[in-house]
Amino acid sequence: MSGRCPLPQAADALPASRHLPVLRLAGAAANLAEDQLIEEVPVAMVYNGVSHAVLLATPCDLADFALGFSLSEHILHAPDELYDCEIITATGGIELQLEIASARFAALKQRRRSMAGRTGCGLCGVDSLDAVAQTIAPLPLRPSLRAAAVARAVAELPHWQPWHHATGAAHGAAFCNADGDILLAREDVGRHNALDKLIGALRRQRIDTGDGFVLVSSRASYEMVQKTASAGIAALVAVSAPTAYAVALAESCGLLLAGFARPGRLVAYSQLPRLIRPELTRPHHDPVY
Repeated sequence: MSGRCPLPQAADALPASRHLPVLRLAGAAANLAEDQLIEEVPVAMVYNGVSHAVLLATPCDLADFALGFSLSEHILHAPDELYDCEIITATGGIELQLEIASARFAALKQRRRSMAGRTGCGLCGVDSLDAVAQTIAPLPLRPSLRAAAVARAVAELPHWQPWHHATGAAHGAAFCNADGDILLAREDVGRHNALDKLIGALRRQRIDTGDGFVLVSSRASYEMVQKTASAGIAALVAVSAPTAYAVALAESCGLLLAGFARPGRLVAYSQLPRLIRPELTRPHHDPVY
């Protein structure tokens, strides 16, 4: 089974979830029922016939995933360097067979020659500590971020997460404009994958990301900051905590990083002056005559 997706999004290669029988216990009661579980399948990124990485992902929005991963891992420098993407469903998973520009493939082959091994999700193809700590160019645009816009986006996010609503196991990544309106969102069982899919979708749809921010339903790790900054997006907001390494990278490249985003609650960790917070309410005192 195969489908071609050079630029438009192809139909999903496999169902993104399945229904399975379960036994539900509630107090003394036990009931046989059916539950919907999100899929997690091996997805191989194959560039010009050479397999580069295999990731566990939810098999939806795979064209976005292919482009977003390729850009955030610096395999491609621009979306137009991806010429074609063929989705091949095999017994053991899915292959994304990507045809890329010859110059980018030559650079990838050179990178692979020096590769001693692979690390976990978000650091595919890294061969040294120096490669992990790669310098990210300072973000050219550093717009402010209003706390009220974040609160609005956080309230909206559940409506953009159908797979999480159905299965309880999907991470979400959304791009929001300066007012907190969600313009686009993607989901996946892996938080890095959800962000890669979002970045790919933003580039494929040519959405202007100059004054918006990314909202993720997870913690903010080093790799999440790296991917967001590499996409040229100047703010990342997470519903959970960041790591200290993520904060250091965010500060160094000029990315506003915030965590613990809840209605009426937010913690900024880097670029603090850029967060516009509500005026502190002062206690009212009746005049003294």
